[in-house]
Amino acid sequence: MLNPVLSPAIFSMTALTANTTPKPDSPYNRQDWQRGYQSQRHETDYWLEADEIVGEIPAALSGTLFRNGPALFERGGQSVQHPFDGDGMVAAISIDAGRAHFRNRFVRTEGFVAEEQAGKFLYRGVFGTQKPGGWLANAFDFRVKNIANTNIIYWGGKLLALWEAAEPHRLDPETLATLGLDDLDGTLKPGESFAAHPRVDPACAFDGGQPCLVNFAIRPGLSTAIALYEFAPDGQLRRQQAHQVPGFAFIHDFAITPHYALFFQNPVAFNPLPFALGWRGAAECIRFQADQPTRILVIPRDPQSGQPVRTLTAEAGFTFHHANTWEIDAETLAIDSVCYATFPDVEPETDFRQINFAALPPGQIWRCQLDLAQGRVERRQLLARCCEFPDLHPARVGRDYRYLYLSCAHSPSGNAPLQGLLKLDLETGVTQDYSFAPTGYVSEARFVPEPGATTEDAGWLLQVVYDSQRDRSEVVIFDARDVTSGPVARLQLRDRIPYGLHGCWTPHCFVR
Repeated sequence: MLNPVLSPAIFSMTALTANTTPKPDSPYNRQDWQRGYQSQRHETDYWLEADEIVGEIPAALSGTLFRNGPALFERGGQSVQHPFDGDGMVAAISIDAGRAHFRNRFVRTEGFVAEEQAGKFLYRGVFGTQKPGGWLANAFDFRVKNIANTNIIYWGGKLLALWEAAEPHRLDPETLATLGLDDLDGTLKPGESFAAHPRVDPACAFDGGQPCLVNFAIRPGLSTAIALYEFAPDGQLRRQQAHQVPGFAFIHDFAITPHYALFFQNPVAFNPLPFALGWRGAAECIRFQADQPTRILVIPRDPQSGQPVRTLTAEAGFTFHHANTWEIDAETLAIDSVCYATFPDVEPETDFRQINFAALPPGQIWRCQLDLAQGRVERRQLLARCCEFPDLHPARVGRDYRYLYLSCAHSPSGNAPLQGLLKLDLETGVTQDYSFAPTGYVSEARFVPEPGATTEDAGWLLQVVYDSQRDRSEVVIFDARDVTSGPVARLQLRDRIPYGLHGCWTPHCFVR
């Protein structure tokens, strides 16, 4: 339903040799960062001119980068309580033959259209936004506004905007026009959800080595139902299963191996009373439980295997995103994740844009090794630097891998806005990084393999950067083999894109 230092005495830390870009003395300005959360109402469609491309787009790079994220943060003079309550806007950057085209449009959900016509909020937001009129106007209003603002995927010939508490919205990949809700050819019943963080198995063991889209849905309550879905490249459902797990589960992401799906059930409690009475949003009713462990659920992907769901426990912490997981042997798994010491509570009547970064724990990369036979979990820290939004070569999903790419803070320690790109070599511990500080702020980076290449880091990294000095965004392209040298090309857009959440790359170039 919701969308973004563990003890070094217990877990060993990998030594990292950093190859870093020179950085300015002042890493960021709070007012500059806040401007990236201004509403963007402009919907545009244009080819970039030659003088809007700095550097050279790699000749072999061809396809479309789709990005999704909240982009409308006020209505009728009222601001959202948290940016995650903003309506979703999808941006498409199509690249071919050294040229680039940009298009962006809001996802015209039922709630978006109704509120645009009314000129005010008609729905409560998960992260604390209330309808005007005080608690009496909000009490016992449990309607869900599907804001379609978290991810965008292209699979089975469909472009789908995702928000994890409801069905996907299908868009036209050429125009980004909203075509309506999509039930995935009858897989979803009306009102059922489809999570916003699917994974693609590059060579499914159950489908003769074909790629397979794997996703889940959460139905929380006193116990939580987890549904697991697997889809063929043509979009047809191949497998599905459902399991009940005890307790409330707040899960945004999961990870897969060829034979398992892994979920971290974060140690949080949900008190529904303030939400029901109209006093708070749903996310404001969640509290971290430091005295409870993180529960790691290991679900066999083959529903016919007869294997049980296994539950292991680890020290309390909070995880939004996983990097990757793989099978070391038949009874041993490893999983790399961005972990926080605690859940960053969403406090009532506070503005997220006033966040005190220094008071919150940073996200850091930790590895858990799971011994399924003994039911043990061992952890160690791989990266202490503040980071988020992990990505890797798509052919290595669910397999052992060497290179991990992350959006990172400018400084090597402490918590701060994301301002750079980092490449971590998991074999040697060496990092490369590049910072856009002090005026640049980044979102998720996506790795695009170079066609025909055989080495794991042969490809490009595409990232949207907000330039607070120009109040515009740009799409930057890095050679993934040499992050430290900086972008090989900058596609300078004519307006800003508010900080996004997730997106995808497809080799299809959608430009009429």
